[in-house]
Amino acid sequence: MSDSVHVLGICGSLRRGSYNAALLRAAGELLPQGMTLTVHDLRSIPLYDGDLEAAGMPASVTALQSAIREADGVLIATPEYNYSIPGVLKNSLDWASRGKNQPLGGKPVALMGASAGGFGTVRSQLALRQVLQALDARDLQRPELHVGNAGKVVSPEGVLTDEATREKIRAMLVAFALWIRPSVTA
Repeated sequence: MSDSVHVLGICGSLRRGSYNAALLRAAGELLPQGMTLTVHDLRSIPLYDGDLEAAGMPASVTALQSAIREADGVLIATPEYNYSIPGVLKNSLDWASRGKNQPLGGKPVALMGASAGGFGTVRSQLALRQVLQALDARDLQRPELHVGNAGKVVSPEGVLTDEATREKIRAMLVAFALWIRPSVTA
């Protein structure tokens, strides 16, 4: 088995100036040696419809499923909408779980999130952990990464400027690499 670790990034926000997209970009800059990150765009995933599924799995869904299967782990950056998971993220996870060989079963997953509010994404991540449990994913419990008041740590250009938050991301990525492959040294 190779020591390299490939991670699929998923952002639960579609907003152009998304704080969570900024977290994923920062993660891409802070990867431990031997880890790679590819971000998958959820824009093309249709709303779940059983009739659509019965007619044949949409290509955008099979692409997401394949990307999850091919990754060693999944890093989800999620905002918090109304104390819970954004619809685009929940919808994408629902679609990903359809069909044979559900790709998140046994897959290592790490969570992080940023929001404009003071609590960060504590409630959203708790709700997301319930979904991941139903999908039999192996979610990393610690360290947690909740970024509150994100407008103060992300520049208008979408760059995470806060060094303490960057260090938390770096530490989480090292822990995630070890969660995925215990033989990897940081």
